[in-house]
Amino acid sequence: MKKTLCVILCMVLFVSLAACQADDPGAAGQTGGTQYSQGVSDTEIRVGNSAATSGGYAVVGVPLNAGIEAYFAMVNDVGGIDGREITFWHTDDEFDPAKGKAALEQMVEDEELFAIVGAMGTPVIAAIIEDMQAYGIPSVYFATGIPQLLANGAKTNDEGYNIFPVQPLYETEGRILTAYATGGFDAKKIGVIHTNDDAGSTLLKGIQAQAADIPDVTVVDQQVAAGSADVSAAVTAIKNENVDIVIVASIQATFPTVVKELAAQGMDKGVLTSYINAGIDTSTAVLETITGRFDVYATGWVDATDEEAAAQFGQWIPADYATNAYAMAGWVAGAAFVEGLRRIEGEDVTWENYMQALEEAPIDLPFGAAVNYANGNRWGTQAMSLSKVVPVSEAAPLGWELVMPVTNMDDLLK
Repeated sequence: MKKTLCVILCMVLFVSLAACQADDPGAAGQTGGTQYSQGVSDTEIRVGNSAATSGGYAVVGVPLNAGIEAYFAMVNDVGGIDGREITFWHTDDEFDPAKGKAALEQMVEDEELFAIVGAMGTPVIAAIIEDMQAYGIPSVYFATGIPQLLANGAKTNDEGYNIFPVQPLYETEGRILTAYATGGFDAKKIGVIHTNDDAGSTLLKGIQAQAADIPDVTVVDQQVAAGSADVSAAVTAIKNENVDIVIVASIQATFPTVVKELAAQGMDKGVLTSYINAGIDTSTAVLETITGRFDVYATGWVDATDEEAAAQFGQWIPADYATNAYAMAGWVAGAAFVEGLRRIEGEDVTWENYMQALEEAPIDLPFGAAVNYANGNRWGTQAMSLSKVVPVSEAAPLGWELVMPVTNMDDLLK
């Protein structure tokens, strides 16, 4: 619990309160003078999600749900929000986009849930994001960084106003990686090797955009095919540019291939990459190759060194998930959602009021980050930590050692 645990997750959390039986999703009813959107009553706030809780992705979906449910249990233990208990509804979408779309329709139209929090699965989210916007349902927390979630100054749901990402989107993280490269490592020339998929190209977009705002910083980039077994040409090109640092803008399988090729070609510059690569499979895959040559670093947005959050989390999460990063992310998702409810205590519980409340001030999240939705901006958190590959040990169970706590991007650039 003393090291940064980085997560890749995707879950869909839906809050439903059914005081009125309206035909239109989100239409308000009234009880005792208080206006409600669908899914709200005087005594209950029903929440739920569709997420993969069977099959290969259950290793993500099950602990994520556990984290969300644990946070709601803590809230309910002290009387809920304005005396309303938060209850959780879930269906297994098996990481299948078609099933995700069917689940969304069920949650909005049949179950009449109030909001979505923590959508899980890049392919599922890509398939349902336009439907979420069309429904206008508040959607808080997405465990992916796809560009469809990003909005800058959104004022309508078609522009993404009802979409509230928490973890950093790919473009946001690209900016943060650049901030670490320049502010943390004094790099002036950044080499980027990116994959030709949404993750790689969007990370690159953020890297280039941030570098353009920093005097005397240049970016040179090379593209590789996602999953490619031969990245030698791209590595040679970057090596020949004599860069100060290398950012590998790819996720999972391609990353170790690039790192091993960098070592094979005698590179000695540090390597930065996304939090999505910061797991034990990655650290053990590259450790022997990089030892004595260069260090590998990854960002992280969940920081288990937040002792207050860790202690609170430990009281409510099942013991099996006490150090599980996905469960921690679920806890963060629950916290972000509930903060909006807390801000409208004593007021009408409507979609409009709830979304305005999320925008009114930055939200301090458990485990060290914050997110700011003011003025229609939907970037996810702009604060991340940095960890380094080390041998797996009791102190570093994922093979990553924290070297810088969660830090806001602006502070890195000072």
